[in-house]
Amino acid sequence: MMHLPASVRVYLSTAPCDMRRSFDGLHALVTNAMQLDALGGHLFVFSNRRRDRIKILYWDRDGFAVWAKRLEEGTYAMPFEDNENAPRREITAQELGAILSGIDLSTARRRKRYQRKLTEAA
Repeated sequence: MMHLPASVRVYLSTAPCDMRRSFDGLHALVTNAMQLDALGGHLFVFSNRRRDRIKILYWDRDGFAVWAKRLEEGTYAMPFEDNENAPRREITAQELGAILSGIDLSTARRRKRYQRKLTEAA
């Protein structure tokens, strides 16, 4: 189980990523393709076309950090449609933990929980 501060958001890239990319290449994807600020302290998750590798880019106080995992067997069940047009999808830290643990979120059932409604300032 991953425990992240409530202020940290997790963004999943919906397009497959070339896993040869590292700090600068992933940073360019965050800024150009996902259209987000990579220095905000959030997690940016990328997977390859075969979905057997994941990289996570995040800003760690004084520089970028990259976390990577390669599965020796099987694939990750990414929670998006292959034909989705959005460049990114926001997921929760719990959903990220489930993905990394091998849980398919499309077949998982979520129990009802209280969720605070955000009000938009005018």
